[in-house]
Amino acid sequence: MRVVIVTESFPPDINGVAHCALQTARHLAARGHDPLVIAPATAPGPDVDTDAPCPVVRVPSLPLPGYPQVRVALPSRRVAAAVAAHGAELVHLASPFVLGARGMAAAARLRIPAVAVYQTDLAGYARTYMGAGEATAWRRIRGVHAAADRTLAPSTAAVRDLEAHGVPRVSLWPRGVDTARFRPALRDEALRRELAPGGELIVGYVGRLAPEKQVDLLAGVCALDGVRLVVVGDGPSAPGLREALPGAVFLGRRTGAELARIFASLDVFAHTGPYETFCQTVQEAMASGVPVVAPAAGGPLDLVSHGRTGVLVAPGDAAAVRDAVWSLTEDPLRRLAYGAAGRRAVEGRTWEAVGDQLLGHYEEILDARTAVAA
Repeated sequence: MRVVIVTESFPPDINGVAHCALQTARHLAARGHDPLVIAPATAPGPDVDTDAPCPVVRVPSLPLPGYPQVRVALPSRRVAAAVAAHGAELVHLASPFVLGARGMAAAARLRIPAVAVYQTDLAGYARTYMGAGEATAWRRIRGVHAAADRTLAPSTAAVRDLEAHGVPRVSLWPRGVDTARFRPALRDEALRRELAPGGELIVGYVGRLAPEKQVDLLAGVCALDGVRLVVVGDGPSAPGLREALPGAVFLGRRTGAELARIFASLDVFAHTGPYETFCQTVQEAMASGVPVVAPAAGGPLDLVSHGRTGVLVAPGDAAAVRDAVWSLTEDPLRRLAYGAAGRRAVEGRTWEAVGDQLLGHYEEILDARTAVAA
């Protein structure tokens, strides 16, 4: 099968959209299919696509004002030309908004079926960054996704949200996790002594440091006796958070085996953002055998079993986050039980299993197109 993946982000970017697009391309190639990726160009520098599992077409882009780590594709005829030249049988739109809209238009013009994968709560971001514009964002989302043969949402909360806003033909497609990379056996006592030389319990946050993530809600955790907060990630909120979270250790951006070692060395993982359509870092913490504290909103509702693998708290409630963390730091047996249950819960959610589910969606869409044509 010849598939074109049109994605708003791709490695070396580090975010959920980029990671999922990469894993999708890898799985297609591993199963003997022929993928092509179309993504925004990165900042000038060395070739960033040498490790990609398939050819990558880069479209001219500009950094997002105020958030230069994110690049936005510019209008380009290169998208339609690349789709046609690849002889695509299906177009996969990863979190379509700007570049994805071009991909959808190309698929429609060439009469190629399209799958739109919903991954980013753009309406929530509009509320956070602009204080308005939510209705406009939903009109854009609905316009792109309504043209697709099927929209795939990563969580039941996202399915409900899309259907409530008039998006048709929505199905559930979750995300995988690398259970070989993220595993409890990587817990590193030397690293723990480095991060918490006083023997403190380590509470970690991993993710982008941006306003919508509400990482400042962890300020109360910093004040807990015998607790050390470790923050992994980068973004525009980093300078302010260094002031808002006194005593926290900021490690910056970490990836690969180093990130997996950090995850496994935590005692509690705390996530604060209320706008997650899935929340991959929660799943990675669970794979690492670490209990989770997360808001009872969006993707974490599917991932965290309250009172079994972690604690769900009211979104935006700093006191609730602090109290949930404290309750876990005070109860080592509960931490161990939650961590073990979390690992068991994700062991079947490999990228291979999730990738095969995606291929099942592709086949159903292609069969439906064939039936209509007949």
